[in-house]
Amino acid sequence: MTSLEGSALRLADLAAAVGGTVQGDGEVRVSGIAPLDRAGAGQLSFLAFPKYAPMLVDSRAEAVLVSPELKDSPGRCSNRVIVAKPHEAILALLPKLYRRPARPFVGVHPSAVVDPTAVVDADVCLEAFVVVGPGARIGRGAWIGAHSVIGDGVQLGSDVRIYPQVTLYPGARLGDRVAIHSGSRIGSDGFGYVFRDGAHQKLPHVGSCIIGNDVEIGANCAIDRGSIDDTVIGDGTKIDNLVHIAHNVRIGRLCLLTAQAGIAGSVRMGDGVVMAGQSGISGHVTIGDKVTLTARTAVISDIPSGEMWGGYPARPHRDQMRSYAALAKLPDWMKRVERTLRELNPTREDETP
Repeated sequence: MTSLEGSALRLADLAAAVGGTVQGDGEVRVSGIAPLDRAGAGQLSFLAFPKYAPMLVDSRAEAVLVSPELKDSPGRCSNRVIVAKPHEAILALLPKLYRRPARPFVGVHPSAVVDPTAVVDADVCLEAFVVVGPGARIGRGAWIGAHSVIGDGVQLGSDVRIYPQVTLYPGARLGDRVAIHSGSRIGSDGFGYVFRDGAHQKLPHVGSCIIGNDVEIGANCAIDRGSIDDTVIGDGTKIDNLVHIAHNVRIGRLCLLTAQAGIAGSVRMGDGVVMAGQSGISGHVTIGDKVTLTARTAVISDIPSGEMWGGYPARPHRDQMRSYAALAKLPDWMKRVERTLRELNPTREDETP
């Protein structure tokens, strides 16, 4: 996003937009948002948790969004908007203070290569050196960044944003309002081999890779096509940078997959699942709805819906924390055991093993 130059907004107007109450001068204007410790004149900040209240004391923010229980926290900034959920209020205000970069032009750059059999809507932006293969279909409002490759038969819905240097392998299908960041590869062959005649024989991949509506995929991700089945990413799912999703995986709606997560082949994942950083799921495992996997979790078995799991191998989070607590006490227990053994056998230390 880029800042809207000269578009400072009245604090009273911002408060009205989020259903908040102004405490202080509602006529002051803000033109940007910043954290408490970096905000300055003309910038709005927010305070949602008590542990950050000390940062408000010296904050130079022009105004602050605060939760009701923190509205009287001491600080040099007296212009405040009292709102129940400051984080959600910030989300609502960001589009008012910032705008996304506009497409540089509408049309096809002269250096782009578009196969004559491709169907490209007139309202698109294909930047320099984009390649569009035979039979591809690109919907209205698409913006394809420089050096991206749209393979044979790829289908893009409306308002798709493909950042520079993305590759969509043949047969991939994207829904509406999908965003894919630079360096990602969608629909590549999965890692499938059969050992035969003394060699690893490659298993041909003939399935597709289907990305639902409103999916965002971070930079340098790899999502494989299906071998015989399809790989499917459900509507509204958000995928962080450096995530790998193997062949035949099916991910539900509104999932969150964070950095360096890895999912092996044929995993089935329900709706609303959260995978924290560097967590992994082994092949042919089923994950229920609204499951949370904590960081570096290694899943090797099915997980029922609604549970939080962690550790290696993965187990219910509460059990994992008990294990960690017990492990932390192990040195003390060992000292006690050694002391007890010495008391029972005083000559033990002098004995030859």
